Amino acid sequence: MAMLGDAISHAVLPGIVLAFLFTGSRDSVTMLIGAGLIGILTTFLIEYFHKKGKLQTDASIGVTFTWLFAIGVILISVFAGKVDLDQDCVLYGEIAYVPIDLWITDSGAIMGPRVIYIAGFVLIVVIIFITLGFKELYLTTFDPAYASAIGISTVLWHYLLMGAVSLTTVASFESVGAILVVALLIAPPATAYLLTENFVKMLLITAIIGVMVSISGYYLAAITDGSIAGAMASMAGVFFGLAFLFAPKEGIMVKTISK
Repeated sequence: MAMLGDAISHAVLPGIVLAFLFTGSRDSVTMLIGAGLIGILTTFLIEYFHKKGKLQTDASIGVTFTWLFAIGVILISVFAGKVDLDQDCVLYGEIAYVPIDLWITDSGAIMGPRVIYIAGFVLIVVIIFITLGFKELYLTTFDPAYASAIGISTVLWHYLLMGAVSLTTVASFESVGAILVVALLIAPPATAYLLTENFVKMLLITAIIGVMVSISGYYLAAITDGSIAGAMASMAGVFFGLAFLFAPKEGIMVKTISK
């Protein structure tokens, strides 16, 4: 399920195209709504194929996102061939453009980068979701049998969690690009998992590593005059490699020395 973010970032293409076809607008909010609805549909189909179709999770992810992505490509070629709405521009953002993608009101007031407001709203929603549903998320993730025994719906909380992942992914990939979204969804928590076994600490360390990856990646891109998203994803790999080697308990070097 770690690759669900990658699947969603491709599968939402038909939602973006349909939003344009129904409204005739490439407004970001419209695109976000269309992409978000298809993102939630993607998580539902993946779970449905896994539970009802008896497919393995990786197979259900592969079938779902390739099928939906192909539908999006067909819709573009048939109905939007003369419109600047190709899979590259809707799937792969460029984080360097964030400062110039401004929210300008009808009165002409410049409110700052539009993406900051979208990302900030999603951040608040996710924090509230984790705070209010922490016990349910914790139990359904790590001990679903016990959660079911005490009356907590594992299916409901699974879909809520996947919905949060979908919302986060869709809100992010337009500006930062699909590859960076996947890198930040997977690498920081995988790194934190090597550093601690305490779940609350793991969440906090994940957030800190995400910030460190972003800052160090930006300066790496500035020094090398390269891709910002690529540099950040590379630094995510560097941090994971350091934890893999030198983590206090799980690090390969530590285990080797202790022997």
